[in-house]
Amino acid sequence: MNLAGNSFLVLAVLVFVALLLFFESGYLFWTARYGAHAVKLQGRLAVLGGTRERALQTQLLRERMLSDVPAVQRVLGRFGAMHAVDRYIRQSGLDWTVGKLVLSMAALAAIAWLAVRSQLGIGWLPALTAAAVAAAAPFLFVSWRRQRRLRTLQRQLPDALDLLTRALRAGHSFSAAMKMASEEMPQPTAGEFRMVHDEVNFGVSLERAFTHLAERVPLTDLRYFVVAVLVQRESGGNLTEILGNLGRLVRERLKLYARIRVLSSEGRLSAWVLGLLPFALAALMNIFNPAFMNVMWRDPIGITITQYLLVLMAVGIVVLVKIVRIRV
Repeated sequence: MNLAGNSFLVLAVLVFVALLLFFESGYLFWTARYGAHAVKLQGRLAVLGGTRERALQTQLLRERMLSDVPAVQRVLGRFGAMHAVDRYIRQSGLDWTVGKLVLSMAALAAIAWLAVRSQLGIGWLPALTAAAVAAAAPFLFVSWRRQRRLRTLQRQLPDALDLLTRALRAGHSFSAAMKMASEEMPQPTAGEFRMVHDEVNFGVSLERAFTHLAERVPLTDLRYFVVAVLVQRESGGNLTEILGNLGRLVRERLKLYARIRVLSSEGRLSAWVLGLLPFALAALMNIFNPAFMNVMWRDPIGITITQYLLVLMAVGIVVLVKIVRIRV
């Protein structure tokens, strides 16, 4: 009886000690992993390794409100593609937000749909086409502004490279040369170089600042410049000679591109005429002879023919764009 009681007592003590050690090990593991001292130590190691600094810099420099309306901001923030649209808008130089672009597209589409359906009284297919065209108008405007700004940057890039080369030959540092370019070059090149200079002054590494520049300005020539500077910073070399050769290369590419645009101008004009002529004729015929064109909007056979015609016209426009667009 005493033996059984002693065995139970020993077993109880062992279970208590095992549970005590189990909870103690769990507490020590939690403290070592998530305690205040551990979090502070991990933060210091991240700063020394550079990972936390890069993450904070990226978040500080890139995060931008997608909309001024909080509800729209929450909805748009759920879609990752909206950040790509925001970058597209920033590349155009417009002071727009993604919410403003999306709401303007939706409003124009609704106005076009109601105007065509209520005022003209035609079928749903022309109304849908008009709504799609109206919705695409703001995005096409942003795309046009983006292309114009990028072409301006591409034309100004050789002069900016020449300015950097002359500044380096005069004995200035690369940071001072970037500041001179941001002050003496016209917009938008001055603004982009000023942003790089300000980022470096605020503590962002030169590599990250130039990576941001390449993301903001998706030009092949400017990416050559970014790669040349970063490679020279890592492996050394004569940066003045590299930038001088790059400036001459970019200028020759621009001359070749201008020559190709002159030679392909007839083809581009033909593409515009062939793309717009059917729609212009349809609009004129609908104005002067509505009864003749109503068959295309109201009759089932006419609607089917119109659908096939629109698809074929879209394919033809894509083919024409591919023919006249020559990459240099």
